[in-house]
Amino acid sequence: MSFFSIDNSIDTGSLFIKIKNKTFSKVLQSDKFNNDLLMKQILDFFEENNIKLEDISKIFVNQGPGSFSGLRSSLAIAKGIGISKNLNLYGYDTFIWSCANYFGKKDSICSLVKYKQKYFIKNFGKNLKNISEAREITADEIVEKYSNKFKVIPKNTEKYFEDKILKLKNLKLVELDHNNLEFLQLNNLLNNNLIKPLYLS
Repeated sequence: MSFFSIDNSIDTGSLFIKIKNKTFSKVLQSDKFNNDLLMKQILDFFEENNIKLEDISKIFVNQGPGSFSGLRSSLAIAKGIGISKNLNLYGYDTFIWSCANYFGKKDSICSLVKYKQKYFIKNFGKNLKNISEAREITADEIVEKYSNKFKVIPKNTEKYFEDKILKLKNLKLVELDHNNLEFLQLNNLLNNNLIKPLYLS
């Protein structure tokens, strides 16, 4: 499988390409012009690695939660590329992405995300089936109600979490691996229609 992934949900985003067994990645640093230049960065990324859009068959794009402008621009670009090149487009959110390594290993997982000083939680059951929709939650409620539950936090957002949460037992900091998106898609856990931004603020 060959695919291209765009994550422009937080202040440090990323681009990722997998073609056969080769992978290419690029970090998108935050600045106020980043969203306007996203398409140029994508084209430069392909050119730098001597890859053409025709070389990929699928596009994965992060639906959030995250920046309104970042999500809007990345989804618009992903849809535009998908239509123009007749590529399959799939949407994912950070909640399920952070749980991918625990597919089939845990019967219950709580995925935690913090954005704009607010905490959000989404619960998954066996094989990452949705138990609940994403909702806002307070730090005290996390400590009180989810202390003994198995929890995951994306490692790249660790700095935003309070110490009292980071010190909870059964908490795992996970690397967000773009390769896992392929696994999630093959298990029908990504969106392939009505792909829209996940705004939770």
